[in-house]
Formats: sequence, structure tokens, C-alpha cells
Amino acid sequence: MSDKIQESYRQSRNIYDDVLTRSTWWCRLYMDIFWGGIDDNEIARKVLSYLPDDFSGKLLDVPVGTGVFTAAKYAVMLGADITCLDYSVDMLDQARERFRKEEIRNCRLVQGDVGALPFDDASFDIVLTMNGFHAFPDKEKAYLEVDRVLKAGGTLVGCFCIRGESSRTDWLMTRILSRKGWFTPPFETFESLKSRLERGYRLDEYHKEGSIVYFMATKR
Repeated sequence: MSDKIQESYRQSRNIYDDVLTRSTWWCRLYMDIFWGGIDDNEIARKVLSYLPDDFSGKLLDVPVGTGVFTAAKYAVMLGADITCLDYSVDMLDQARERFRKEEIRNCRLVQGDVGALPFDDASFDIVLTMNGFHAFPDKEKAYLEVDRVLKAGGTLVGCFCIRGESSRTDWLMTRILSRKGWFTPPFETFESLKSRLERGYRLDEYHKEGSIVYFMATKR
């Protein structure tokens, strides 16, 4: 499975940002037909607004992807100590180049597996996870590891795809994106994720747009 994921994201490296940012006509058409016209740019803006510009603690970004949404945010978070992790070497290479162009110097990029994070317990004040959990192959390990490295009282911020909101989107996720290796079932629903988070977190923000959930939660 891990090799399949690496290969799938290597193959998509030239279109990944275009799809997320709706930057071409065919990407906009794809998003309109299969995702109900949701705007990832707007969702990313809302998610990143949960991160204070003057934050001065330790932040883990997993998976960082190409940094297409986070680079501009990190460029103003000058006091933050940021670690960016991704399983895909191709994604990390693109993020590294993007951060270099933005002259971002407070981000450390690490290749690794969210199911076995190479960090000590309670290492981070904030964990940011954007567009990741629908792709992680072992979600239970991922949840446990994210929780392990986040300090008590720390903040979990994220967004990802869920099922149960659109039959068309559910079909795409299950029949196409999962078979290609970009997504990995099982997928959360809006209610199942809420129940999961509430077992160990206080939900400060919890919203959905189409088949995307986004949230901010405080670890108890």
C-alpha cells in the first residue's frame, strides 16, 4: 500500500496544486461536477485562520503536501517553530522549493509516516492536518500518533474529505480515488468524526462544506 501511495502522488505531482486551487477550467469543472463546487481555497483560508500569526510555539504540519496553501501563512508566522512531514518525497520536494521562494526559514521538512511519527510524546503545541486523513492508509494509527505528539491543552486543526454528504462524491472517493491510491477507505462521516474527537478534545470549531469537514479542537 505504501508504494502505491508514493507512486500515485508522484504521478499527480503536476496536477495536484491545480486541482486544489481550481486554477484551470477542467479543474473547476471537476470540482463542480464531483465535489459540488466547493472551493478548497476558501476552506483553507478558514482553517489557517485558526493559526495565530504571532504563534511562537511548536507546530507540526502533517501532511504538508506541496505547501500550496500554507506557504503564505508560514511566511508571516515568524516566531513559530514549524515541522512539516509528508510520506511523499515528491510532495516534500515541491514544498521545499515553494518555501525557499517565499524565504521561509523556520520550517523543517521531514519525510515520514504519520502512523509512526518520529517525535517524542507531547512535542507540539499545535498539530495541523490538512487534506490528509482521507488518504492515510492506517487511520487508527494516525489518530493515535497525532494525539500522542500533541500536548495536553494543545490545538488540533484540520480538514479532510468525509462520506455521506453526496452520493456522487462518495462514488468518486470509493470507485476512483481509492483505486488510484490517492484516498484510502474507510472514511469518516460528519457525525462519526465528531464523536471520535469529542472523546479526547473540546470542539472549538466544527463545520462542513459539501464533503469536506474542517475543525479546531483543544486536547483535554
